[in-house]
Amino acid sequence: MLFNTVIFGPIKSRRLGVSLGINLLPQNGKICSFDCIYCECGLNADGREDTQLPTREQVRTALEEKLMAYKQADGEPIDTFTFAGNGEPTLHPAFKEIVLDTQKLRNRYYPDAKISVLTNAWQLDKPAVLDGLRQVDNAILKLDSAIPDTLLKMNRPVSSDFSMETLIEQLASFRGECIVQTMFLRGAGVDNTTPTEIEAWLKALKRIQPSLVQLYSINRKVPIDGIEHVSEEELKQIAAQVKKIGLNTLVTP
Repeated sequence: MLFNTVIFGPIKSRRLGVSLGINLLPQNGKICSFDCIYCECGLNADGREDTQLPTREQVRTALEEKLMAYKQADGEPIDTFTFAGNGEPTLHPAFKEIVLDTQKLRNRYYPDAKISVLTNAWQLDKPAVLDGLRQVDNAILKLDSAIPDTLLKMNRPVSSDFSMETLIEQLASFRGECIVQTMFLRGAGVDNTTPTEIEAWLKALKRIQPSLVQLYSINRKVPIDGIEHVSEEELKQIAAQVKKIGLNTLVTP
């Protein structure tokens, strides 16, 4: 499912409440530095030819128009402005500047709302991206596995330079001011719920020391056949192990 507008929602998010989405990617295509087997937007090579990114001004204008209309309609208060959409939001060349624009509009219309970014964390070597993420309330960073072979099969990074060690090092550079989000699933040659997987993942979490660890599983159609949902009960069992190492955790069934 693609988001065919720059601003979408608000929607009721399983993790973020009433969420107003901001899509910095094409409206009829997908651009991402990962090609996850479970992505609700489909795979990178699904034949979509739209590669046009909205400009900074287009995003700012669309967001303000949406907020003005939503406020006038007396809509339910927005809990979070969420950068998500059709791929990896930090790939936008004006990501940091758009975050700052969003802060100003948030402060004007819904000052109690948070600003969140869902990111695969593979652009953190770029100073502007890192600075932009440090400006938001919730930097939600993906870590689906701490075993390289599993992550390569599950997230399928586009870059041949991908390194698990670099990814974990970049996550740890947030010094605890981040949220780690992990998708658990089985199928398509992947199972990140095994004892070996959990042990490696917990070791990485100890190093990263995030403020919160979010656990979830698939609840929408995915582009790869044979992928299985992990039950809420099993997610809670994994969460209990996270709590044992002293970290806050949230299970979203």
